[in-house]
Amino acid sequence: MDFVRKNGYGIMLCFAIAAPAWFLGKMFPIVGGAVIAILAGMLLTIFLKDKSKVDSGIKFTSKKVLQWAVILLGFGMDLNVVLQTGRQSLPIIICTISVSLLVAYALHKTMRIPSKISMLIGVGSSICGGSAIAATAPVIDADEEEVAQAISVIFFFNVVAALVFPALGQMIGFNIASGEPFGIFAGTAVNDTSSVTATAATWDSMWNLGSATLDKAVTVKLTRTLAIIPITLILATTYARKEKEGYGGKVDMKQIFPFFILFFIAASVITTVAVSYGVSASTFGPVKELSKFFIILAMAAIGLNTNIVKLIKNGGKPILLGASCWAGITGVCLVLQSALELM
Repeated sequence: MDFVRKNGYGIMLCFAIAAPAWFLGKMFPIVGGAVIAILAGMLLTIFLKDKSKVDSGIKFTSKKVLQWAVILLGFGMDLNVVLQTGRQSLPIIICTISVSLLVAYALHKTMRIPSKISMLIGVGSSICGGSAIAATAPVIDADEEEVAQAISVIFFFNVVAALVFPALGQMIGFNIASGEPFGIFAGTAVNDTSSVTATAATWDSMWNLGSATLDKAVTVKLTRTLAIIPITLILATTYARKEKEGYGGKVDMKQIFPFFILFFIAASVITTVAVSYGVSASTFGPVKELSKFFIILAMAAIGLNTNIVKLIKNGGKPILLGASCWAGITGVCLVLQSALELM
């Protein structure tokens, strides 16, 4: 009962935002429910003069529910299928992730962009948009405004990619008889799942390919998602050492280790074993959908804790950072696909 009294109002407020955002996200997949929720939360918080009753529940939702969302993402990820696709797309994925993180680090240093937002945008651009930001934020102890800024930047370039990439693919000369080449490109160069599916589905409809492009793009996207695991483990250790080195303390792995990532891995293993014994992957569909709703719920909480005026004032450099990461990923992906004769 103490938990309900302390957090109930805040959780209900987040739910009241997340529920309509969920349905609107289904109607407008290029935008996505997470972006709608975070924008709604940012607008609503302007009119909330006293947040004392809801503050605790909002913070609980933005932290704990976010971790639960990442854990549930593991369900529905058959590691065997991901690894099969990985043999073909892994070199491209590794190179694009490396380029994005290097660009983020370089601009962090040269333009003095805060390290946490640089990391969130770099990871979000290179791995899987909002899901990667959701997994990384608690590991590096990013605050709500940093998460909101990163999500906003990723969202902007998601929309640009979904609108531009099909025409770009046609102009460059991607194979239109098979959906696989453009599917690899969409799954690698587009950030968030909603925009990956929108981009790939557009290519399928342009050339009457059924769902060939979409199937390939989603599988490549799942392969990229696995990069969350090593990235978060490295970041957890790195940031803990930075905090401790100032006074010579030792790093306590029990305190900084992102244990929710272990549950994410366990969920993936459960899915893989179940599928190997004949269980349909669609069985995990409801759990996967719940994970997406939890992300939307957490984004509503993050929006409620975000100062939109400050966000707009500080938006220039993060947008430039996002553009640089996006351009680097797109360029490297096209060069490598051409070199590997995957176009």
